[in-house]
Amino acid sequence: MAALQPSLPVQLHHPNHGSIKLARLTTVSCYYDQRKRAHNVKKTDMGKNHFNTKGLRDLTGNIQLDPDVKIFAAPKFSVSEIETTLDSSSVEVEKGSTYLFRTEIGGLVKVFVGRKNTKYAIYIEVSSLPQCSSEDKLVLSWGLFRSDSSCYMPLAPQRLAPETSSNTFETPFEQITLASYALQLEFESNEAPFYLSFILYSSGSGSNNIRIRSHRKTKFCVPVGISSGYPAPLGVSFSSDGSVNFALFSRNAESVVLCLHNEMTDQPSLEIDLDPYVNRTGDIWHVSMESVEPYVCYGYRCQGTTIGSGGDRLHDPHVLLDPYAKILKYFSPHQSGSVSLLKCLGHLRTAPAFDWADDAHPHVQMEGLVVYRLNVRRFTEDRSSQLPAGVAGTFSGVVEKLNHFKGLGVNAILLEPLFPFDEQKGPYFPYHFFSPMNLYGPTHGGISTINALKEMVKRLHASGIEVLLEVVFTHTAETGVSSCQIAALRGIDNSSYYVADGDADSRTRNALNCNFPVVQRMILDSLQHWVTEFHIDGFVFMNASSLLRGSNGEYLSRPPLVEAIAFDPVLSKSKIIADCWDPSDMVSKEIRFPHWTKWAEMNTRFCRDARQFLRGEGLLSDLATRLCGSGDIFSDGRGPAFSFNFIARNSGLPLVDLVSFSSNELSSELSWNCGEEGPTNKTVVLEKRLKQIRNFLFILYISLGVPVLNMGDECGQSAGGSPSYGDRKSFDWGSLKTGFSVQTTQFIRFLSSLRMRRSDLLRKRNFMKEEKIDWHGSDQSQPRWEDPSSKFLSMTLKVDRDNSQFSSKASHIVGDLFIAFNSSNHPEIVILPPSTEGMAWLRMVDTALPYPGFFSTSGDPVLEQMEGLVAYEMKPYSCVLFEAQSLSG
Repeated sequence: MAALQPSLPVQLHHPNHGSIKLARLTTVSCYYDQRKRAHNVKKTDMGKNHFNTKGLRDLTGNIQLDPDVKIFAAPKFSVSEIETTLDSSSVEVEKGSTYLFRTEIGGLVKVFVGRKNTKYAIYIEVSSLPQCSSEDKLVLSWGLFRSDSSCYMPLAPQRLAPETSSNTFETPFEQITLASYALQLEFESNEAPFYLSFILYSSGSGSNNIRIRSHRKTKFCVPVGISSGYPAPLGVSFSSDGSVNFALFSRNAESVVLCLHNEMTDQPSLEIDLDPYVNRTGDIWHVSMESVEPYVCYGYRCQGTTIGSGGDRLHDPHVLLDPYAKILKYFSPHQSGSVSLLKCLGHLRTAPAFDWADDAHPHVQMEGLVVYRLNVRRFTEDRSSQLPAGVAGTFSGVVEKLNHFKGLGVNAILLEPLFPFDEQKGPYFPYHFFSPMNLYGPTHGGISTINALKEMVKRLHASGIEVLLEVVFTHTAETGVSSCQIAALRGIDNSSYYVADGDADSRTRNALNCNFPVVQRMILDSLQHWVTEFHIDGFVFMNASSLLRGSNGEYLSRPPLVEAIAFDPVLSKSKIIADCWDPSDMVSKEIRFPHWTKWAEMNTRFCRDARQFLRGEGLLSDLATRLCGSGDIFSDGRGPAFSFNFIARNSGLPLVDLVSFSSNELSSELSWNCGEEGPTNKTVVLEKRLKQIRNFLFILYISLGVPVLNMGDECGQSAGGSPSYGDRKSFDWGSLKTGFSVQTTQFIRFLSSLRMRRSDLLRKRNFMKEEKIDWHGSDQSQPRWEDPSSKFLSMTLKVDRDNSQFSSKASHIVGDLFIAFNSSNHPEIVILPPSTEGMAWLRMVDTALPYPGFFSTSGDPVLEQMEGLVAYEMKPYSCVLFEAQSLSG
């Protein structure tokens, strides 16, 4: 027997004017007793006949009730719901529920609500009333309401004047045994939902009229066409029988109103006032409707006491977006000057079934990843993409450029955040976590966007390319009326969802309280939804350092959310990567991230040390650490495959600007203009910049870890020296035809294939043994690791001779790799180590050589310049790579 307390006030609004419209139910002209005999309904004024008070003058309008007879919209009385069917003496129905009440004088009131075809049958049975004798008569005094229990709906075809009718009725019971009474009412089902509110009156020759209420001294109230619903799962749940369950978390709301729209208008068409006793379990508000037709979208109003500047803000009259809505619907209710006040609500639809066919996650090993980061809109929105209007700037546009990924040797794309966001701030300021931004769909509709994303993922998977998402769960967009309801979480439960505001100017005023249980649950549910619904392969968590903080901003040694993500069964096979770049401060924060050997990290130290070395200011020890997989960070049980390396990202200077701008304002970028600030026509400067770009790419791809290439860097796309994310431009597909782009994209493809071919040395899951690496500084001396004036480093990576790949039976025997880096402004003579018998050194890369000779897929032989030794002159600002290959191969 499930506990249930059925009482749901419902308010109906006119769709055009927003005024209250009282629904006209079909007139109830008769009732049925236990023997199915029909009786006429007598209309009465309940106030005059029974209450004898000064209240209840107009039950169809505003009303002042006497305190001792106040009608509660949602009384807290004990009720039990029992799934049952009527016996042979009752009307037959398709389905129904029974509610059991206790009265204030003792005894029981059992109400059965059943439905068959187009009518609802309400069967009421009263038993064991202690103060009633067998000679007493029992009368039901009742009315129907939706929004306000003091405002009954008229049952006549037209509204009667308030002074002539209170729209309440008296219906006598039929005595069926010495101690029990029963009656039955019928209503048209198309008028649901509504509520039957009633009081019992007992009268007899030996007693005065006795008013009988519930044990809480309130009216009895029974929902018709709606039920209390269920607290899980959160959001909207559609059942196979057509019923729909709504569930919302709000700990501090005193009342919650479910708002339903049947048109995209400013005012809801129907409002259901959720009762804290009936429709609340713990901190979850819930209600179930038998059908949501003809409504198309929904939201909530949450009301309560406002507590301080940083407390709950539950006075907002706006209809708020459900945090768990899976499909969003946008509309603009009206114009205010030139600014469109947008609103988005949850769409009352389920996404149509998508044919995933034989789609499967590529499951690329972490050490084998080559990642390309892009913004969906900017990637193809430019006219140079030559895509149709409905495709450019969308998920479908990404699919159309599939060959570009293949040409770069990419096997994973990393998408900037897809969550709906404040367009004025950008994708790193979301306001919702369960749906993709409609902007990326072909028609900007919720359903079409979802299908386009799924189709994109399916097509990329079929080509062996994984899809990773950047996600932002640490903060939301700032409050603003033009930002699509971005204040929803604040309006629902500010003190639960957010960290205390503190200073009004604090950057953390929109910081989510990620390790608070309900926020943690929401984040996990969101991630699981993206994996199960969209087949996403992994996530990069932006501003990840904030995931480690508690409610008061303190760092937690074992943050519950980070640990839960690491061990979640649905996410266990997904790639999870922490990125401590903060979109608010536009900087990366370094912190020791707890990982449980599950979390990888975006390696900002790699970016910093590579930039420092190539501009001639870094330490050799720092460069060597990054080349070998950043053991200072990942030797704690993870390994180099957990290091996601990058040179440039979607904030800060793009790659071409790193070698073109270095003003004082850009000191934090660790850039170098190679001799002249900004654009130039000087050949010497341009050649130096070209070598530096090649050097950056070379270091990125030959280092242990996962290389992450940023959109536009392959074609030298500039932001004009601005590190601002907002100054990044859309991808110019025409620039791929330039000489710079042709040689750069070919070089990237070569480096990707080199990593794959020499995976034994360049794609390792574990760190290399010390004896497998030889280091040298200038003049073949030991490197001066901590000398900032040392600008040359070389290393020999030795193959594992026990590996079967390099046995004598192999068709193509390859050997060691010799790699050298020169960031000085003068040449270096390098002496290659003696090669193994039967093998010779072949030059694969020299970034100082002109195109197309600066890299070779087959290798170029190096002439011996000294007996028994191979010497090679390295130009200033260059890198070289030699591979030992079999002479017979």
